[in-house]
Amino acid sequence: MTYREALREAMREALQRDPRVFLMGEDVGRYGGSYAVSLGLLEAFGPERIRDTPLSELGFVGAGIGAALGGMRPIVEIMTVNFSLLALDPLMNTAAALRHMSGGQFSVPLVVRMATGAGRQLAAQHSHSLEGWYAHIPGLKILAPATVEDARGMLWPALLDPDPDPVLIFEHAQLYNLEGDTGEWGAVDIRCAKVRRAGKDLSLITYGGMLGKTLEAAEQLAGEGIDCEVIDLRVLRPLDDKTLMASVCKTRRALVVDEGWRSGSLSAEIITRIIEQAFFELDAPPARVCSAEVPIPYPRHLEEAALPQVSSIVAAAHALCQGLSGGAP
Repeated sequence: MTYREALREAMREALQRDPRVFLMGEDVGRYGGSYAVSLGLLEAFGPERIRDTPLSELGFVGAGIGAALGGMRPIVEIMTVNFSLLALDPLMNTAAALRHMSGGQFSVPLVVRMATGAGRQLAAQHSHSLEGWYAHIPGLKILAPATVEDARGMLWPALLDPDPDPVLIFEHAQLYNLEGDTGEWGAVDIRCAKVRRAGKDLSLITYGGMLGKTLEAAEQLAGEGIDCEVIDLRVLRPLDDKTLMASVCKTRRALVVDEGWRSGSLSAEIITRIIEQAFFELDAPPARVCSAEVPIPYPRHLEEAALPQVSSIVAAAHALCQGLSGGAP
């Protein structure tokens, strides 16, 4: 099953399980979705539950919030993360804040899905990784499925989250064709990070579209005598400090791989938490690999130069692991 198919099956099962669930967004119906995630759902469930919307993120995200307040369980698809900026007012000022501002009288059980990330030569306007921005906002839960299993298993618990805050799911666009096993199909714990590779020398902490590159770097480093543990954050807000600190206290070194820009990034927050909670366990200062501080270029060679790559992860790991077998730069 591909990542795309896993997302589709997750929505199909949610629509079958709960009559309150419906999907809305640009081209999700007749066209089948900009990334073909909702292909065939209109024929299966009809236009009342698979709703094509006008090109107005401000409008249809607001409509989704209203539907959630009215007892429905809407899944709102925003075509790409940069278009979500057009809906910042309803997302930040209404959806994220309403339960707090009403003293718990109202909640917004809304799920918003959107494609994120670079690497597809779509230039600066369609290559953002803004999930770290949204992880800054209290009242939102931020998910970043990096595997086929998580793509299938995160939606249902997001729709039924007992802590009924809005959930934003960031799907890295380069993962849609990723093939993988859904394992023993079931709901994924949307509170916890996941150890994707155990190791003892260095904690590599990442999420989303960077997981594949990070695992590849870990395999290369293993051949050089550096045993890396790879942590897939999965949940960007709230962060799973327990899993992070357990790994860092074991390996005593940490490298964060984040496709976001360095300044004001999620990587900065993670490193700060490590310093605050595990400073005296460290044998080296935490480090990070981020995208270059430029709008993402269009030409392939410049885009690749601007993004974290396996080679840059390996180089940063070498710098952290001097003195270990194979760890000299």
